[in-house]
Amino acid sequence: MPSLALVAPPDLPPEQIIRVAQTAESGGIDELWFWEDCFASSGLGPAAAALAATARIKVGIGLLPVPLRAPTLTAMEIATLARMFPGRFRPGLGHGVRDWMKQAGVAVGSPLTLLREHTTTINALLAGETVTYAGRYVALDQVRLRWPPEAFPDLLIGGRGPKTLALAGELSAGAILDDVAPAGVPDLDRMRDAVETVRAARRDAGRQGSPEIVAILPVPGGTSTDELRDRLAALGSAGATTVTAVAEFVDGPPAGDDRVFALAEQLAEIGGK
Repeated sequence: MPSLALVAPPDLPPEQIIRVAQTAESGGIDELWFWEDCFASSGLGPAAAALAATARIKVGIGLLPVPLRAPTLTAMEIATLARMFPGRFRPGLGHGVRDWMKQAGVAVGSPLTLLREHTTTINALLAGETVTYAGRYVALDQVRLRWPPEAFPDLLIGGRGPKTLALAGELSAGAILDDVAPAGVPDLDRMRDAVETVRAARRDAGRQGSPEIVAILPVPGGTSTDELRDRLAALGSAGATTVTAVAEFVDGPPAGDDRVFALAEQLAEIGGK
């Protein structure tokens, strides 16, 4: 069974976040994840609050859209949380939804190039290097973090297309997959293809070890605990190291409030520690 995670979705009012985090931890759930959907809650503020309100549970963000931030700021924020809560913070980077990026006025001509430049420079800054970089979108002049993390955090990349998944394997700890369980039913062929793309790129880059694979599993209302257990196990057998479960209405978007707490109870019953 992969690590089990609960998603605190953007539909959840921010004032409920600490309660959700403490519920997840008390139920023995491994991880709590946030999404940075425009234009709801941010990712880093809730992650910091959840980490501070708990003692054990890991907290991830899947994901931070790179067009919204300068890489120096992203690296500073990640480094700060990684030092404050060693081994518990799992940040993810990604393109962001194209329409939202246009709406926010930050869309670029080559999202893949932007993501590569951000990931490359953020990795170097988190490693404590002094970074000078001149790219298509990113330009840094002798930038060095004053407080780099003492232990390098799992920096992940979220995406769907093969080029983005290959970038995840090449430059990051692994991938966040949000399209491997449409309508809450695992598509194992799609899952295995995505995992192999990430693994192959990691091998080609000469990197050792296996990538982290975080799979997002929508859980429609009415899903039984047995059904949920089977779907979690299926994604794990196809390569997921972590499955993040998100409560959804039967026919629509992520659900807030009661459904999130009900899903937390199901996850605790399945694999709470």
